[in-house]
Amino acid sequence: MKIFKKSLVMLLSISLLAMALAGCGSSQSGEQKEADKASVEKKFINIATGGTAGVYYPLGGAIAEILNKNIEGVNATAQTTGASAANVNLLNDGSVQVAFIQNDISYYATNGTELFADKKVDGLKCLATIYPETIQIVTLEKSGIKSIDELKGKRVAVGAAGSGVEANARQILEVNGITYNDITVQYLSFAEAANSLKDGNIDAAFLTAGFPTAAIQDIAAQHKVVLLPVADDAADKLIEKYPYYTKTTIPADAYPNQDADVNSVSVKAMLVVTDKMDDQTAYDITKAIFTNLESLKAAHNVGKFISKESAKDGISIPMHPGAEKYFNE
Repeated sequence: MKIFKKSLVMLLSISLLAMALAGCGSSQSGEQKEADKASVEKKFINIATGGTAGVYYPLGGAIAEILNKNIEGVNATAQTTGASAANVNLLNDGSVQVAFIQNDISYYATNGTELFADKKVDGLKCLATIYPETIQIVTLEKSGIKSIDELKGKRVAVGAAGSGVEANARQILEVNGITYNDITVQYLSFAEAANSLKDGNIDAAFLTAGFPTAAIQDIAAQHKVVLLPVADDAADKLIEKYPYYTKTTIPADAYPNQDADVNSVSVKAMLVVTDKMDDQTAYDITKAIFTNLESLKAAHNVGKFISKESAKDGISIPMHPGAEKYFNE
């Protein structure tokens, strides 16, 4: 009987030990599963901006910081790119998840026109429009150029080849009766155009960006710059043919020694994703941005134009359902 009792006690002890070990194994397995799950759920969000001399880049950096601080599991980074047109392609091939793109370029891509003739891109969705991107036609006072008409026969930077700036330049010249045959075309980025103006290698440059633009400020630090106005009748013709443009006034003192307001036109900067982004992520990104607008104001002067109330103005492509949900709250 004693032997039986001892055997029973030993058997129970072994059973309890086995259960304890199994419990530990289960706990470790559970912890590993949680770790694996957390790893899988980490969301990497690459934000396509533009060149370092433009507005997209500082705003993109601020947005990346906002997303990292306010959305659990997100690892967001901003990267320099060739801006709008290049960003469409980066979104389309999945290299980035969010991109800054002008509303006109988004329209061209979605409808397969202009820069995207025969290269239609499906699935682009807008999160929001953010601020007006003004076409700024810059020359130096010493050039003597005072109007767009006087660009005939001059060396003019029209933006990088195939860029949104280039489309804006071509369309504005067109309504002023000027073609590329009438000027010496220079395909230059913001930074390249600024350097070429300073060095006297070009006579004028088209830049599309929120004002003040770093590239123009850079020129104005060494030379007196002149912004050429877009006349009202030319602006009316432009808007009639290309309805995504709006009239804009660049206020006096936007740049050093700018003594008077300058009439121009603008397109809208948009934050664009694709239909591959799930609704919850689109909602979270939109909410994080529009509940932290002070960070955008600190990043660049154009931040003052960004608001929830104006976030649907100038949308040229369908809005993502996740963003729509946020704005309808």
